[in-house]
Amino acid sequence: MRRGAGRLAEISPVFAGSGGRPDPDSATSRDAIQREADGRVTLRAFRLAEPLTVDGRLDDPAYGQAPGAGGFLQQEPDEGAPASEETRVWVFYDSDSVYIAADLQERDPGRRMASEMRRDHRNIARQDSFAVILDTFHDRRNGFLFHTNPLGALFDAQVTDERNTNSDWNTVWWAEAESGPGGWTIELRIPFRSLRYPAGGAQVWGINFRRLIRHRNETVFLTQTPQAYSDEGLARLSNAATLVGLEAPPGSRRIELKPYAIGSQNHVPLNDVHHDWTGEVGADLKFGVTDGLTADVTWNTDFAQVEDDETQINLSRFSLFFPEKRDFFLEGQGVFDFGGRQSRAFGGPDDIPIPFFSRRVGISGPNAVPILAGARLHGRHGAYTMGLLNIQTGDTPGLGADSTNFSAVRLKRDIFSRSSVGVIFTHRDVNLDGTGSNSLHGVDGNFAPTDNIRFNSFYMATREPGIGSGRGAASYLGQFRYNTDLVDVGAEHLYLGKHFNPEMGFVRRSSFTKNGASLGLSPRPRGIRQIRQLEFAAEASQYDRPDGGMETREYEFEAGAILESSDRLSVDHTVTEERLVEGFELSDEVGVPAGHYRFGRTAVRLTMGSHRRLSGYMGYEFGSFFGGSGQEISTTGRAEVNERFSVEPNLSLHWIRVPQGEVRATVSRLRATYTVSPRSFLGALVQYNSAAERFSANVRFRWEYTPGSDLFVVFSTNRDGHDSLSGLSDWALVVKLTRLFRV
Repeated sequence: MRRGAGRLAEISPVFAGSGGRPDPDSATSRDAIQREADGRVTLRAFRLAEPLTVDGRLDDPAYGQAPGAGGFLQQEPDEGAPASEETRVWVFYDSDSVYIAADLQERDPGRRMASEMRRDHRNIARQDSFAVILDTFHDRRNGFLFHTNPLGALFDAQVTDERNTNSDWNTVWWAEAESGPGGWTIELRIPFRSLRYPAGGAQVWGINFRRLIRHRNETVFLTQTPQAYSDEGLARLSNAATLVGLEAPPGSRRIELKPYAIGSQNHVPLNDVHHDWTGEVGADLKFGVTDGLTADVTWNTDFAQVEDDETQINLSRFSLFFPEKRDFFLEGQGVFDFGGRQSRAFGGPDDIPIPFFSRRVGISGPNAVPILAGARLHGRHGAYTMGLLNIQTGDTPGLGADSTNFSAVRLKRDIFSRSSVGVIFTHRDVNLDGTGSNSLHGVDGNFAPTDNIRFNSFYMATREPGIGSGRGAASYLGQFRYNTDLVDVGAEHLYLGKHFNPEMGFVRRSSFTKNGASLGLSPRPRGIRQIRQLEFAAEASQYDRPDGGMETREYEFEAGAILESSDRLSVDHTVTEERLVEGFELSDEVGVPAGHYRFGRTAVRLTMGSHRRLSGYMGYEFGSFFGGSGQEISTTGRAEVNERFSVEPNLSLHWIRVPQGEVRATVSRLRATYTVSPRSFLGALVQYNSAAERFSANVRFRWEYTPGSDLFVVFSTNRDGHDSLSGLSDWALVVKLTRLFRV
């Protein structure tokens, strides 16, 4: 992107003894970086007289006029040691944008590992890469994260409360990279309008940089970053440097209008739809209410471009979790996180309920429900973080879904340096059975008195006509965790009453009291070169029924090793005792009756580092299971043919034999992706679920023809039946065009 030849404006001093104020007498006023004895780092931004040419080449005059900031320090493998390869960074700005540039030197460029260009793919951050995080309100909690790599890939995310990272947030920015014999260089351009920050003028932001040198499995930061922070090191904004010298245009309020037009052809024989063509239009409007608060309005919302859910098999008596994928609900999603539980967590054994789960809006079972209109307000104002949402859905008689209004309110206040207290309220005017409304109110506190200690707590209660209130309709949590690089200790008390029913939330397991504790040790052996860290963990938990009787008791023991290659090997053994008051089904023909069971299971798992062209996960689990036996083989792989084309085969095989019969279930999934450029890709997801007797395919082409504006072409089909081939259940072809207008 050619925008001129960047030159510096007149250099003005910016460093000071305190507060980031200019100090004309400072000897370091022309330096890019200042490091204090206590570890604090201050970085300087340089004003440009004319814009940079953002092409990845550091050949503009500004680079000869402004010094780069270096001195990066290792987090891994040798905490606090100088980086093995030199890295220098620059921060420039003009009246329109912030520019980030970096010179990433390499002694052996042939060992560089970077093969991912698809936007927002997690492997961008797992291979050779460079990232910057901007804490624009300097609250040391929240920030905007930008990743790129030697291919110029784009990965952006929002960080909330130093730990919740929403990679589904997207904004308008540019990244260009250039490779050479001595390493690679990058330039980023981030418009001020793509960010939120205090009223215009002189700014003090938080900032940090992370570089991953994959062939060494080395992670380095601008600031000294403890190993205990692990992969959350960049999100720990309390550890970031201070950026001074920056002046922003008046306010960060903006108006964005994003209309869409869509045309589709559908073939659903069961609904008497045969090759029918339809067309729709709609729009999203976004505008800044204040410098920190954003309002979104959506009309006739459509999510036809969203990729299909990944199919799952449920061999338990608990609910499955599917993550949110719809754009409107993803931005600012972390605002609604409650009690330490992330709203976009990917299921697992976590039984902490989610009070607001956006997939409850506009989805009924596997089917979409039309969203007529909606509005949302989210962001920060001073020490407060808030989110307000109201959505109106339409009638869908064939799905048994009535027209419903959904509301959610979340307010949280920062206290001390890294703690918060907050409240939440949700309400739907028609509950799932159509007999009345359903609402929830709750209060939570999340306290972190030190870097290593955290307490999470909440109290919630639900209300609906004809259902008892009080303790039976409530849920509460008390949770403690002490976590260092060596020791991880946790304890938890969780209660869910039998009438607790958050119909705008998600509950995996209901009606219980849980008490649990865990202990983990992760020593770093110095005498074994191939092993970076050992892991030993023990966890015990017990679930009691409302009448006080024990329902589940579980003990888990795990041992593992993280290798210098970043591969990980682990073995764990779990002993479970179950006293089932009611049985449950494993399949249509086989069930587990009520009774008392005790069984043990062992699992062996190998995870291969993502730097390999062939990477992924393999696991084998075996042992007894509810009076019988069970085995599971699972693999999740990724094969990189080249930097543009990759395939990701996934396979899960289950064999269960109980006194009531046998169950064999298979889930297979293949994802193939051809990346045309960092802003365009063609992807296919093909899935088979033997338990549901369903085969599905989803093919998507996305072209971000200008930043923020997209063309989607999507084809999807489902086939039912034992062979999943003989009967064509349905198919759809969708073409969707969006256009972003910014004021």
